[in-house]
Amino acid sequence: MAKYTLAAARACPTLTRKHVTPHVLRHTTAGQLLEAGVDRAVIALWLGHEQVETTQIYLDADLAMKERALARTAPPGARGNRFRPKDSLLAFLEGL
Repeated sequence: MAKYTLAAARACPTLTRKHVTPHVLRHTTAGQLLEAGVDRAVIALWLGHEQVETTQIYLDADLAMKERALARTAPPGARGNRFRPKDSLLAFLEGL
């Protein structure tokens, strides 16, 4: 992995600051498949998971990572409060 990470870092220098492992590549691939619209069950099969719930761990972590990245893009001094819907809105949505 180190050999190929170094080779890839020539084209993408930020890789030198990252810890690249087979697990990281697996996780990244699962996230990219999801973003490409591949069904979660298909991703689970591709990863060799017996249950979709196991795959969900990869995908939830990816969403949390995106949320942290978005939080870092806020202008200085901007409030970082996340939208919190009112109970009435949640009740309406649950009733659909």
